[in-house]
This record gives sequence, C-alpha cells and structure tokens, in this order.
Amino acid sequence: MTRELLQGLTHFKKDYFRTYEDRYRKLVAEGQKPGTLFIGCSDSRVVPSIITDSGPGDLFVVRNVGNIVPRYEVDEGHHGVSAAIDFAVDVLEVRDIVVCGHSHCGAMQALYDTSSDLSENLRRWLELAAPAKVDEPVSEAMLRRTEQRSIVVQLDRLMEFPNVRSKVEAGRIALHGWHYVIEDGTVHILDAGSGAFVPHG
Repeated sequence: MTRELLQGLTHFKKDYFRTYEDRYRKLVAEGQKPGTLFIGCSDSRVVPSIITDSGPGDLFVVRNVGNIVPRYEVDEGHHGVSAAIDFAVDVLEVRDIVVCGHSHCGAMQALYDTSSDLSENLRRWLELAAPAKVDEPVSEAMLRRTEQRSIVVQLDRLMEFPNVRSKVEAGRIALHGWHYVIEDGTVHILDAGSGAFVPHG
C-alpha cells in the first residue's frame, strides 16, 4: 500500500497539481472561501470531492465514523467536530451545510450489533446516532431507513448550535441531508416538505 500511495503522490504532482496549479496558488494568496461544509462518513468508499465533482477550495470537509454531529457542548473537553463546524460557520462563513450518509454504513449496522466488541470510544460515539434506530427485525431495507433517519438526527443536532441556528433562521445558511447509495451512484436528497429522501437526477 505504501508504494501505491507514493506512486499516487507522484501522479498528483505531475498531473493533478499541474492542472490546478494556478488555482492552488490563488487559494494560497487569497485564502480559502469554500461555500459548503460537507459532513460525511470516514468510509473509504465515500469521497466527497468525487461525489460532488468538486475541486480544490470548494468544500470544507469533516469526516467521522457515521457522519455524526455531536451534541452542542461548552466545557473543558476537546470537541473536534464542533470546532470544525464553528470554524466553517463563523470564520469561513459557508452558505450551505451538507450531512451526507451512505448505504451499507458499518456505523449504522453496529447500532444493532450487541455482540460486537466495540471500544469504549466507539461505543460512546455511536450512542449519538441511537435515536435513528428502528424497532423492527434487521434487514437491508431497515438499515437504509436507519441511515436516512440518522441524517435527520444530525441535521436536528446542527440546529442546537447557536451560530448555526441563528444563521439558518436569518437565511444565511441552508442545511441539506443527502443519502449516497454506493452501489448505484445515486444521491437521495431530503425533501424538507415531505420528509422523504428523493433521488437526485
């Protein structure tokens, strides 16, 4: 794997960077100004820039296990995701926040696996998605519903952040829920009116 990654570095410098060199230099000179905060899962099959066909400087990305937004807390702890949200909202002044879940999410499946030997950190983290659980036998359809319900939970939790809520209510930020279906490349977008996830395109 290390050799492949090093080859990738070479490819990046010779091809990709050369294509976007002027853009990178402008981003350094003028600073970044992404329009969107993208909160996604750490899953290796979910690559935000590829899904959205975005380039350097377009997205401010936060990824974690299960695309989870933690509760808003002000204490002496270290809150990496919350700090990133604050940076995107207060410093970068993004106009949109996307919470993107995906099909076949191991984090969502782990919510139902009481036999798994999860670490204490992981177990406590996944508790933040527990409100998305569905009380019925585990099936593929039920897991897809859990993934989508979790996206709604995270959007609701974003509204607990005072800076997010105030800007949403002022029309300065819009929140979006996406569910990416890995096997067919479709993104289902949450329709706020109906509460349903509707396939895009």
